[in-house]
Amino acid sequence: MTARHTLGHPSPRAADNMLTVTGRDLADEHAQLLKQVGIRADALLAVAAAGRWPARELQALLGYLSAEILRQAADEEQLLFPGRGGPTGLARLAGDHAQLRAQIEALEYATSDGAGSPARLASAVRDLVRHVAEHLATEEAVLGTSGGRNTIPATTALGGRPHEWYPLTEGQVVDLDALPPGEATDAAVDRVLRLEHGAQVELQSASDLYPVWRRIDELTAGRYGFAYLEDGPSRWRLQVTRRENG
Repeated sequence: MTARHTLGHPSPRAADNMLTVTGRDLADEHAQLLKQVGIRADALLAVAAAGRWPARELQALLGYLSAEILRQAADEEQLLFPGRGGPTGLARLAGDHAQLRAQIEALEYATSDGAGSPARLASAVRDLVRHVAEHLATEEAVLGTSGGRNTIPATTALGGRPHEWYPLTEGQVVDLDALPPGEATDAAVDRVLRLEHGAQVELQSASDLYPVWRRIDELTAGRYGFAYLEDGPSRWRLQVTRRENG
């Protein structure tokens, strides 16, 4: 099989639904991340306020925190921390990153079996969101004053992964035509690599999905299974499953 089309050129309707790409400085990047955390936290709190256990909303929040917030922390340590500010300030930020990781992991562990009350969960989530916001503000203050710099570049401007990908790929069905032009294959591969063992996702596009299949197989040969649900000529649907032993 050969690739027949190039992915990443969305239809006008899909383009209307794209996320707006934020600015290229760290403050804009942090605002984008915090907004997405807030959307998921608000959904969880609404269900908890009704006295129900927000299993799906909790999964969505933890997924975003793990994939985007912790990834942001790693990118910042690699791309922004070197050469910026004194050791005391950067040590503080690195320590706060470690605390943030531990807090997210603790929330995931404590709620993995649905134990506890919705009210206690809501309180823990509020504390976590407040910690995230305070940490991001502290980072901007510490990094922004280092070396006389007033503007700190976003990690995405320095080679970090675009944050627009996650909200467009977190579901069980991903429409590649709704992704930013030229980034569809990379975003789809990133989504597939987040799959847990035995989980699957359906990729859809008006173009052949073989480039995604090929890239995944090159990176992780044998870990994923692929099955065309629809093979053109106007629509392609590809089911990707992470094997249990993959």
